[in-house]
Parts: sequence; structure tokens; C-alpha cells
Amino acid sequence: MTNTRNYLAIDLGAESGRTMVGTFADAHLSLTETHRFGNGPVRLSDGLHWDVLHLWSEIKTGIGISSAKVNKSLESIGLDTWGVDFALLDSQGALLSNPFHYRDERTDGMLEEAFRRMPRAEIFSHTGVQFMQINTLVQLLAMSVQRSPLFDVARTFVTIPDLFNYWLSGEITNEFTNTTTTQCLDPRKRAWAIPVLKAMDIPSSLFGPITDPGTRIGHLLPGVAQETGTSGVQIVVPACHDTGSAVVAVPAQNQDFAWISSGTWSIMGAEVQEPCVNDRALEYNFTNEGGVFGTWRLCKNIMGLWLLQECKRTWAHLGEEISYDEITRLAAEARPFLAVIDPDDNRFLHPGNMPERIQKYCADTNQTVPQTRVKSSARRWKGSH
Repeated sequence: MTNTRNYLAIDLGAESGRTMVGTFADAHLSLTETHRFGNGPVRLSDGLHWDVLHLWSEIKTGIGISSAKVNKSLESIGLDTWGVDFALLDSQGALLSNPFHYRDERTDGMLEEAFRRMPRAEIFSHTGVQFMQINTLVQLLAMSVQRSPLFDVARTFVTIPDLFNYWLSGEITNEFTNTTTTQCLDPRKRAWAIPVLKAMDIPSSLFGPITDPGTRIGHLLPGVAQETGTSGVQIVVPACHDTGSAVVAVPAQNQDFAWISSGTWSIMGAEVQEPCVNDRALEYNFTNEGGVFGTWRLCKNIMGLWLLQECKRTWAHLGEEISYDEITRLAAEARPFLAVIDPDDNRFLHPGNMPERIQKYCADTNQTVPQTRVKSSARRWKGSH
């Protein structure tokens, strides 16, 4: 008799999320996508946020669909998300506010403020993390500088996957791989970088114990189980940073390989046995992200599909719903190297009219500005090359 086991993965990216059932039977693993949903920034009067309640609703929908598909025989649930973003909980464990999006403008100029409080090299020596204004440390510094009232009532810091794992299981965790993206953790001590937090005037009391990937943290809460038609499902924290989960799945025959994980960001690096925190890593602005089984990822963020995603979003707002397949086809037909842009240029960091920004970048750098209208069978738009 075949011993079949079903496991549910919840994968949340910066543009979309999905639930996947992995079925292990007869020494073979098969994967089935059961639910896919959109994700993106929501602008409120105080800035750019994630709609975590929408995501939570979609997560529960995915659990329900997946459970029904395998006749309520899910063994466990594991969840991963993007890094750096976070939520604050009050003394009762309630979410204090909708989490900010890492592309919110409140971090503009905050890297310079961080270096005024602690030298760049000293911050790196404590954290081993590349300097980007999207980092958790910089976001928390912005809250400190702006005297956010949330610090007066907050009791607990959780990253985004830790928030959802808390809502799934009732257990508050700080999963290791994701905490290493925050620039608040000392990679050599595997503990929060208290000197850095103090220098930035960030309350260190918010940060709890670190949880290793692979830890079983409990079972699906009864209310969630009832709502999703499941029971007795184990909640396990995998590598909760999506890149960590991606790299551990690389089917390499040995450790001598490089990898690239491409989505909204492209992240390129190598798997190493210990964090690389030295002058050369600092010079090249490399980062050290925690992996599983005692490994580390020495890597660097490169702008990935963000520009394309934001162009697609802009065209949709203008009434032009264009699929990625169609964009790929039209790009292949277009004249190549009309202009060359640096996707890591800071002017492309925030959401907005990306086709217009690309045109302005080309004008500012004395290049040919894309102006042609590209026709498809049903639609056309300006500045699309």
C-alpha cells in the first residue's frame, strides 16, 4: 500500500502569492498549484502599505482549497515571503497598524542619518548586511526619527512571515533566515545587534528569541482550521525568506555553485559555510543571509522584474491589460538597444509611472527616448520599448 503524504507550501512574493501542494508517494514528489492571487502596494494618506488582511484572506482560501483537494489529509503547512518588511504587535498580540511597504518614501535620506549615528563600516561589522534604504533597520530608524507613536505601545516585532505564522499557529517566532535580512541581527553571534539598535534609538525590547528553520511551532489554530475545513495540521517554519527556500532547493551535486533567484528582485550569490564580514564584502556591498543546515548565502540584490512589473501596472491603470507573454513577444520584435538604463538607479525605486520615468532617464542621459507606438492585435501604447 502506497504511503502518501501531502504538504502545503504558501509562497508570498512582492507581486503575487500562491499555495502549492507537494505530494510525496512512492519516493516521488509531485507539485500542484492550488491557488494564486495578486499582491501589491496600497497607498494611504500616511504612505505605502501592504494589504496583509487581504493576503491573510487569500492564505486561508488557499488552505481550504488545498485541504479539499487532498481530502483533508494535509500533514503540515510551511510559509515563506519576501524579506525586510515587518509588523508591530501590542501587549495583547494585536496588529498595531498595516505594515509599511519597503518602497515607501519615508526612508528617503535615512541611510545618511544612519551613518551619522554609527559609521558605515561599524554597522556592517555588526550585521554583515548590504546597505539599502529598504532594509528593516532603515525603516525602523525612520520611525525613530519621525517619533512614531507606535513605539510607545508596541511590545513585539515580527517580520511578515512571522506575522502570518502567528496568525496560523498562535506562536510568535523570529525565523532565522528572514531575520538575517533585517540588518538588525549579528550573523556571527546569531543574536540581535543591540549596539546598532541602540545607536539608531530603536527599542531592543521588541525583539524576541530566534527560531531555527525547520522548527515545528504548533498546529493550525482551531478557528482557522474550522474556517478552512482542516484539522490537526502541523505548522512548520521553513526558510521563511523566499530566497532561502529557493536556494535550499537548488539540485546541486556539490557546494561549488553560484545561483540566481529572480523575481521582483534578482538576487545572485553563492552558498557558504560562514558569514563573510570583511572589508571586501563591505566595499562591494555584499550581504550575508542565513540559510538552512548551518549555511549562509553570500549574495547581492540586483533590480529584477520590478521595472517590468511597474510598467505593466501603469499600463493597467491606463486601461491596457497586457499579459507577460504579450510583453515578451513585443519586446522580442522591438529594435534592440534603443537605449540602455541602469535599473538600480534610485529614481526607479518607488512605485509610479515607470514608462514615463524610463523615458525621462533616457532624456537625462542623452540617449534616444522611446516614443514609438507598438501595435498588437487589439491595443497600442506609447514608450513601450
